[in-house]
Order: sequence, then C-alpha cells, then structure tokens
Amino acid sequence: MVAAAGLVLAVFSLNAANPKREMRAVWIASVANIDWPSRSGLTTLEQQRELVELLDLVKAYNMNTVILQIRPAADAFYPSDLEPWSQWLTGVQGQAPSPFYDPLDFAIRECRKRGIDIHLWLNPYRAELDTARNALSDNHPMKLNPEWFVNYGRMSYFNPGLSETRNHVANVVADLVRRYDIDAIHFDDYFYPYPLQGIEFPDSTAFTKYPRGFLPEEKDDWRRDNVDLIIRQLQDTIKSIKPHVEFGISPFGVWRNDNMDAKGSASRAGVTNYDDLYADILKWQKEGWIDYVTPQLYWHIGMVAADYSILAQWWSENTYGCPTYIGHGLYRIDAESPVEQWHTSEEIARQLDIIRATPNLGGSMFFSAKHLRTNPEGLKETLLARHYKHPALPPVNNRVAQITNEPPGNSVMTVTDNKLQFQWERGENQKAFVIYKFRLGRPESIEFAENVWRVTGETSFEVEINDQNRNDWYYYMITALSPTNQESVPVFFYENLQTKDAK
Repeated sequence: MVAAAGLVLAVFSLNAANPKREMRAVWIASVANIDWPSRSGLTTLEQQRELVELLDLVKAYNMNTVILQIRPAADAFYPSDLEPWSQWLTGVQGQAPSPFYDPLDFAIRECRKRGIDIHLWLNPYRAELDTARNALSDNHPMKLNPEWFVNYGRMSYFNPGLSETRNHVANVVADLVRRYDIDAIHFDDYFYPYPLQGIEFPDSTAFTKYPRGFLPEEKDDWRRDNVDLIIRQLQDTIKSIKPHVEFGISPFGVWRNDNMDAKGSASRAGVTNYDDLYADILKWQKEGWIDYVTPQLYWHIGMVAADYSILAQWWSENTYGCPTYIGHGLYRIDAESPVEQWHTSEEIARQLDIIRATPNLGGSMFFSAKHLRTNPEGLKETLLARHYKHPALPPVNNRVAQITNEPPGNSVMTVTDNKLQFQWERGENQKAFVIYKFRLGRPESIEFAENVWRVTGETSFEVEINDQNRNDWYYYMITALSPTNQESVPVFFYENLQTKDAK
C-alpha cells in the first residue's frame, strides 16, 4: 500500500510539473502594426511570410494557441460586407490586399497545419483611433450610420447605449463564426473606454432616450447593463450557429479594489473593470455568459498597488466554474526597466510557478507575439527549460458543447532510406493529431506530457533516424483531437515491413 501510494504521488507530481493540458497562448496584435503585419502596405507574400514566421515561433516555444486580432477598429482582416478592409493591412482603409487573398483564411489554414488553435480577437466598441488623422472609407459604419457613434478624446466609439450597436457587433461575430473554422471569439479589456480625466463619456442622450427603467442616479448601472446586454447577445449568437465555439474575455486585471467592495481584491488599482470600464466580469462568469476569462496581470510579483501573486490567487478563488487563464506582459521584460523585477525573464518564470501551484488556473496567454521573435533576456530558453519543455494540448472547455471523434485510420510507419515516414488518414471531426513516442520495455501512458512527441494538423511527416527515435528502440502511437480538443483513443503506428531497407 505504501509503495502504491508513493507511485500515485510520483505520478501526480510529474503531471503537476509537466501538465499534458494547459493553455499556452499568445496575442497577435494587428492594431497599429504591433505584431503583424510589421507595417501596413506589405505585399501579400511579405504578409504571409511574417505570419508563418510567427506561427513557427509559437510551435518553437511549445505554445498551442494564438489570439489573432482581426477587427481592431470596426475594420477587417478578412473580406467583409459589414466593415472595410483594415488600414493596418494595406495602408488604406477599404483597400483589399493585392494580389488578393483572405488573411484570416490563410491564418486559419496555417494554424491548422501546425495543430495550433486560433481565437479571433475583436474589439466591441472602438471605431476610429484618431479622428484627426484617420481617413475613413466610404463603407465604414461611421460613414453609413453616423448616429451610432460618439467621440471621446481623439477617438470614436460605437455608442454602447444603442441596440443598433449591439446588433451590428453581433452580426459581425455571426458572420465570422458562420464562415470560418475557428476555436473561439475573444474580446479584450476595452468595453467603455478607459476614462479621460475630467471628461465624461458622451452617452447622456442615449441614456435619456433609452433608460430601460434606470433612474438618473443609476447611470453607472445602466452602463454596466449595456455591456451585459452585448455579452449575452454575443454568447447567444455564437452558440446558435456553432455551439462548440468558445467565447472568451481578457479583462483588465482588477475587477474591484476591496476598499470599494469587500468581494474585491487587495489592490489599489487606479482603474477597475466594474467602476470605470463598466464590465462586471464576475457576473458574466456566474451566469455562464462567457466560456473563459483571462485577466491581464501585467504587473510584477510584489507590486504594491497590484501584486501579481495576490491577484492570481483572487481570480483563482472567483472563477465560478469559468475556465481561467492568466495574461502576462512579455513587453515588460527589459534590462533597462526602472522596475528591477523585469530586468530578466525570471519574473515570467516565477509567475508561471505561481500558476502551476494555484488551483483553478489553467494556463497562460502572453502579450505579445513580436516578443517571441526578440526573445527578451532569454525568455525562450527560460520557458523551455522550466515550464514548456514538452508540448501541451489545449484544455477541454466543458462550458461548450463537446464533439468527440474516432482515432485516425491506417496509421503506418515506414522505414526507408534511414528515415521514419509516418502516415495516417483523417476522419470526421479530426482537427489535429497527437503523436506519442515510447521507449521499448517501459510502460506506456498517453497521460504524461513527456510522451507527447508532436502535435500536427497534417496527415504525414518524416524524420531522420537517430538515437532519439530509432525504430528498434522506440514505438509510436497516435490520437486525434476533435474541434473541442477531446482526444480519441490511441492506436499504434504499424511498421511497414515490405519497404524496410534501413539498418
């Protein structure tokens, strides 16, 4: 009994240190050409090459998901009848890529090849980033329906108090879910805009016209209800078309400070979701209106106003059954940073240590993708040595309708010309494939991350034979992942003896 208990403990410790399933995502920001494309006006081939490079880096870091920004400001990185082509793509709003291609379709196909999940990142209300400089195309919603919009500072926004706004955004989301093979719709932290000092957001006319029973002193509650309405409508829209597609939110990292609400966190953030952005995240989690949440905890461990470790623990205690991941700020890593904790990539490693040790936290999302390329202060080496040594599968989200599948068909390994060639057949509802490698004579288990050899969306690959994969030392199995990341039962790769001619 003691020996058995020790074995169970050892297995548990191994899985905790190297989880087989874990969200490992990176945001790819298109607004202002933050990540991709690196500048507007690149050729089609240049845009495609840059995106392929970023996706290859995602695989090289052993990450499994990208959050691609495809609607930064009521514009589109795909052909749309509802909104114009993005200026961040071609340099001119409304102008299609030339030679023509669909960047979103290209991104999805390249993600699928690599076995990478893709979440589409949209902003609900932002319409124009700079009213003094931006040139709107004739088919921009602001030109077609100017009464839907308000100006605040240098920017323009859809008026959250109007049903027309909610309907338009829901139509955009419905169009995307209907037309594209995606894993999730993702909204960031920008609901009502971050407040400008001394300037009231100009929604008084909408409040007077459409109060929906709220009294003048309840305007803040009315604003939160506006955001509640669009969140509920988007959840209903997505699920009415494809019940398995997730709806996720990455809010600002503080819901409320505990000096404002006893349920809040021990923080003193100058802005909060509830009080300033009018986003009652916890309500959405409780009501099941969202399928995952990723609070943006871009602060270091020990920060007085917003301590990463305190906030991570708070979110873990307030999930209400909603899958919860943590957002990390890779952009903070800088040897010249005035904050000592960010001088090395060790801060990110320590944050991941906290996630692994804290219940209810299922992984991470990183801002942003260009930092995979620059590898600040040896970030890649730190992650691969400490936390991401092995690939991990994306989590299964039980808040969405599940899809199961059968294992791949005719899985064959052929040994020829000193190469191992793997081939199999794709079946119904098979999004990606997981190949496992086991040493002969050792017990097999597909539950251990270290046995995951590769994850791919292709149906064949080949490798040179070496001491790490010799067919007389190792054997291989394969499973299929469904669109909701349910894994099929494993099947063996059977060796093709008829063409075996390698030593």
